[in-house]
Amino acid sequence: MEEQTQEQASPAVHKRVQNSFDLQGLIARLGARLTHIGPGRVHIVLPARPQVTQQHGYIHAGATSAIADTAGGYAALTLFDEDSEVLTVEYKINLLAPASGDHLEAIGTVLKPGRVVRTLPTRSRIGDTTHPLPSDPMPSSDC
Repeated sequence: MEEQTQEQASPAVHKRVQNSFDLQGLIARLGARLTHIGPGRVHIVLPARPQVTQQHGYIHAGATSAIADTAGGYAALTLFDEDSEVLTVEYKINLLAPASGDHLEAIGTVLKPGRVVRTLPTRSRIGDTTHPLPSDPMPSSDC
């Protein structure tokens, strides 16, 4: 988790994103939580626990992908009009290292806000920040 202070979203945007996040069944089942909501930027933390690991004890790539995709989508949602929603139209993920540690953090950041499609990189990192990034997805969200 980043130590520096991040710009916060307005209370209305924060509530909108948090309410939508709370409706996600898979994310709730994984035990992930929103830790930052800012304009064009969202952080999601997934605590490491046996229910989200694969057979070697690392956090499962499916869980990694789910929180990365979700962070990217909600980062885009922070910039959309109140009556808009987001859906992922495409994304690719490169798993750069096994996800081990006490938690995994996905940071969704809007790279290029467009009228309809937003391109955003989502970075994920494990536990403390001295570990390499285990994933580098590039989703695109559509409103």
